[in-house]
This record gives sequence, structure tokens and C-alpha cells, in this order.
Amino acid sequence: MIRKRKADDKRQWFLYSANLRTKTLVIIAISILVIVSIFVSGYFIRDIPSNFASANQMPSLEHLFGTDWMGRDMFQRTIAGLGLSIMVGFIASAVSTCISVILGLFSSFNRVADEFVAGIIDLFGSIPHILLIILVSIMFGGGVYGVIMGVGLTHWTPLARVLRSEVKEIRTKEYIHLAENLGKSKVWIALKHILPLVVSQIIVGVILMFPHAIMHEAAITFLGFGLPPHEPAIGVILSESMHYLSSGYWWLAFYPGVSLLLVVLLFDLIGENVEKLLNPETAQE
Repeated sequence: MIRKRKADDKRQWFLYSANLRTKTLVIIAISILVIVSIFVSGYFIRDIPSNFASANQMPSLEHLFGTDWMGRDMFQRTIAGLGLSIMVGFIASAVSTCISVILGLFSSFNRVADEFVAGIIDLFGSIPHILLIILVSIMFGGGVYGVIMGVGLTHWTPLARVLRSEVKEIRTKEYIHLAENLGKSKVWIALKHILPLVVSQIIVGVILMFPHAIMHEAAITFLGFGLPPHEPAIGVILSESMHYLSSGYWWLAFYPGVSLLLVVLLFDLIGENVEKLLNPETAQE
């Protein structure tokens, strides 16, 4: 009886330990599945038909998010807008990550390169973020391409700062000095010794960059400096809804805004749990 109880306790402890890691993986998988489903659904939603006979209807089983002043289904418009925001966030995050990695590795070359990277980071960080995004977006002609470049060329500073800090610590290791004494080039050392050690920071950084990119895309579009009005963007939807909130059509802004918030929280959830898996202190819990 005692042996059986010990075996059961051991089995329960094993399941409990396994569930901590399994729970993290399940949360990541479900969050990714939801985001991918939204993106794919938004991609296939092209033309949303108008029906003025059913304009400004409240949420119902037929129209989950209600309809707008043209009778368009707000659920379809919201999904299409979220899909576009995810696409913009993905490309912009990729651009920002490339810039961050290049500057982070470049800072490992010597002290002059490190000071140069620090100065560039401080320069971009000193300019108001929204203003910088608007200026870069206008410089590239606006539209989807302008927004992607505006967001992508301005969101690299936090990740670049983290990579620069990690690179400075790695530069003090003995094997780095040994590689330099053996005549290895700065580029070889950066790619072979430094880059593999900062991959985890890059992965977490690019995931956590997504929600900021999405929110700033929606913000500048809401202000009228982002995506054009004919695009099914969340910023466009929220901007148009401001004209109808005083008439009591609250669902035109409520559901798109909450949906955008949920997508942002999903990206934050993925980033936090991926960091747990990549962190040596918590990966084995």
C-alpha cells in the first residue's frame, strides 16, 4: 500500500512538472492558431458587399458585430482589418529586426563602432515615436508601403539596445579574445561566436515587437497619416466610427477596438511564454 502510494505521488509529481511546460506550449500553439486564422480569413475577405437596407444594425446573430452606415458587416470588416494589420506588423517587424541585428553585431567590431551604434540609438530614441513614424511614412509616399517602412524603420531601437548590451558582455569572454589572437576577422567572430548566443533575444524581441507595430500602424492610420481610406484597416474603421458615436452606434468602434486589443494581447502572451521556454532558468520547470 505504501509502495503504491509512493508510485502514485511520483506519477502525480511527474504530470505536474510536465504540465508546466505543456501548458506553455499549448498557450503558444493556441495563440498562434488564432492569429493565423485571423490573418488567413482576412486575406480571403476582399469585397464586402453593401446593403443600405440593413445599415446601422445592432449586433445580432446575423451580424455579430452589427453593420455600418453602408450596411457592411462589421465582423467581416474587422477580420479584414486585423489581417491587414498583422501583415503590416510582420513585415515591419522583419525590417526592424534586420536593422537591430546588423547594428548589434556591428557594435562588436570595436569601441568606435559601439559608440556609433549607441549614438544612433539615442538619436532615434530622442524623437517622438509617432511623429517619426508619420514623417518616415510620408517620405515613402504613404499607403501600405509607406506605413510598413515608417513602422519598420522606427521600431528597432529597443531590440538594438538589448543586443548591444548582450554583445558587450559576450565581447569580454575569453574565447572571443582567443579568436582575435588567431587572426579571425571581426565579421567571422560576429557571425560564428556572437550571433548564435543572441538568437533567443532576437526571437523574443521580434515577437514583442509585433504588438507595438500593430498599435502604431492603427494609431497613425486613425490620425489620417497611414493607410488610405479604401483599405479595410482597423485605424480607418475607428476613424470613420467617430462620426457616428454621438448617434449611439457604439458597436462601430467597440468591437474593432476590442478585437485589436485582443490580438495585441495574444502577441504579448506568445512573447512571454516563448521567453519562458528560451530562458535557461525556467525552461526546465
